[in-house]
Amino acid sequence: MSAPDDLYPPTQYGGLWLLLAFGIILLLVIAAILLVVFTRPKRVADAIADEPDTQLTLPDVVARLQGDYLHQIDAIERGYHERTLPPREANVQLSRLVRRYVNEYSGLEAPVLSLQDLQQLGVNPALIDALRRHYYPSIFRSGPPVDPVAGAEAARTVVRSWR
Repeated sequence: MSAPDDLYPPTQYGGLWLLLAFGIILLLVIAAILLVVFTRPKRVADAIADEPDTQLTLPDVVARLQGDYLHQIDAIERGYHERTLPPREANVQLSRLVRRYVNEYSGLEAPVLSLQDLQQLGVNPALIDALRRHYYPSIFRSGPPVDPVAGAEAARTVVRSWR
């Protein structure tokens, strides 16, 4: 008979369990990477680069980018005229669109910068004017919003003049 003081070692796990755990972790990491890669929205420049057999120059890319944003401005203005967009919402969308254009064109993080930040950076005066006269009063003022037609024209000016 054995003595009551004898200790038994704990049961050990087999090596296959460790491999299974690493395999599951690896699959989760790969799935997360694929999710990010395949759900990321394409930028206009990337979409243009994916077109087969094209030899685009920088002016071509800029012209397409401007054309795309001018088309989106027209769509917002059309939504306002068709009364599917209220004036305040039309100005909000125009503000977002112009800031996104500046970001895509130049890399400047305009969507997250305030008007004061943009003024301190000395950006194109057309953007400052559009934000100050059309978008900020419509978004932050409690009175009636500024006419979105004027805001759309200001957005077109920003897109055409940004350099």
